[in-house]
Amino acid sequence: MTPRKSAKFKKYSAAILFCILCIIATVLNAAETPSPSLLALSKADQTLSIINPTTLTVVARVPAGPDPHEVIASDDGKYAYISNYGGGAYNTITVVDLVAQKTLPTIDLGALRGPHGLAFAGGKVWFTAEAAKAIGSYDPATKQIDWILGTGQDRTHMIYVFPNLNPIITSNVNSATISLIEKSNSSAAPPQHGAPPRPASRINWTETVIPVGKGSEGFDVSPDGKEIWVANAQDGTISVVDLAAKKVVQTLNANIRGANRLKFTPDGKIVFVSTLGGPDLLVLDAATRNEVKRVPISHGAAGILMQPDGQRAYIACTPDDYIVVVDLKSLTVTGKINAGKQPDGLAWAVSK
Repeated sequence: MTPRKSAKFKKYSAAILFCILCIIATVLNAAETPSPSLLALSKADQTLSIINPTTLTVVARVPAGPDPHEVIASDDGKYAYISNYGGGAYNTITVVDLVAQKTLPTIDLGALRGPHGLAFAGGKVWFTAEAAKAIGSYDPATKQIDWILGTGQDRTHMIYVFPNLNPIITSNVNSATISLIEKSNSSAAPPQHGAPPRPASRINWTETVIPVGKGSEGFDVSPDGKEIWVANAQDGTISVVDLAAKKVVQTLNANIRGANRLKFTPDGKIVFVSTLGGPDLLVLDAATRNEVKRVPISHGAAGILMQPDGQRAYIACTPDDYIVVVDLKSLTVTGKINAGKQPDGLAWAVSK
């Protein structure tokens, strides 16, 4: 080998060695996923940020698929499920391994287009499919969609599933309704002569459609399970639904048009309402129904997440590209998190 070639070889070898060392250093210095973790979607960057809630720092960013809107974590905190919405253009749920911090193969929903709202209950992923006017459940164990139910309502958007999987509640934006979907066992009709025997009972689902305000989108169930509060984006009101009576018992003139999300604090005493149409976070007293405060946070906000211990709340300020941290005792902003452009869906992941 000539001296010139030897020098070039050494130069390339040094460069390769440097790259290998950089890769090793990156692997060794990669922050593990903390428990608990704050999960935050960036719609513009199409990423999921895994955030340490103690330090408010992003420890990893993972691809989240096209137009990610909502995210939920499995009960064991190992996986995140992300709805790829696209207003009905897409039909996938992106799966992220939170431990390995990598994207897994997506869930193909077939004809169930426009997935948006998500819940994880009973070991399954529950989702809305706006374009199909339906909801469904996906079983990660069998990797199959094992249940579908049509709502017959326009823009079935968000979903809430009780821990015992009964009832299921959805908001239907363009129909200005809430669907209360309940399960019951019905006796099967006796088989005809010569026909094989039928099961003694079958699962029957009933849907009660409850009219609320225009643009019913964000909603939450009170921690005691007695009420549903619905933020109506188009008329600036909040509908309070008595779950047992299955009807609206009070309409609050909240004067908050463009309301996007509504959440109770874990103790059920306070209600937060975000809006993409204004700079403030609305705070209501759940017992008196009165306005407590308007907290200046940005030029608009979407996703709201309550910390399970009742200490803080996180609000995605979509137009301003940050997430604010609100102290639930003082009701003041105490921090900001940069988790990509146009943050929206938020979730909590706890390893078990």
